[in-house]
Amino acid sequence: MSEEEAPEPDAPAGTDDEESSVDALLFTKWDVSDIVYSDPSTERYITVTPIAHTMGRHANKQFKKSEISIVERLINRLMQTDENTGSKQKTTQIVRDALDIVHEQTDENPVQVLVGAVENSGPREETVRLKYGGISVPKAVDVAPQRRVDQALKFIAQGTQSGSYKTKTSAAEALARTLIGAADYDVQAYPINQKEEKERVAAAAR
Repeated sequence: MSEEEAPEPDAPAGTDDEESSVDALLFTKWDVSDIVYSDPSTERYITVTPIAHTMGRHANKQFKKSEISIVERLINRLMQTDENTGSKQKTTQIVRDALDIVHEQTDENPVQVLVGAVENSGPREETVRLKYGGISVPKAVDVAPQRRVDQALKFIAQGTQSGSYKTKTSAAEALARTLIGAADYDVQAYPINQKEEKERVAAAAR
């Protein structure tokens, strides 16, 4: 029998299939393959992947941020504080611990809770300033889906900081509390409160 006709040797058990299943887990723990989106307008801008650190792959590409995992975008947003600036490993650990807390308190996939929190926290309307003859007048405008996701991450990060700064509550606990409240559309949660405020001001400027 020639080399071309020789049958290929059987692959050893537990190689490709098991490796792919492990690689598909965020932090080797959370499955991201069956995430459900309830808002079709922001679905294409909320990317969920098992990769939490892309080493700045999309840093210099305009509008490519939506291709980054929503988990990494949250990590990057949390880094924009005095305590966590430049500390990606530290901030990543905060998010990892927060996802564990979310799972313990809700018994749900914490990545699904994060996606729900982002969908609920993005304002649909906001105001801009228009000038008419030297007079500045507020005008209500619709918010683009990509900006809605950006605003949601901003509110979640701000809520985490306000909930943990100079308190006994850790950043991970504050983040978990913020995500659960936003996912449940609790008006007492900081992201939902800020969203409602923006939409209330925009409604008055219609």
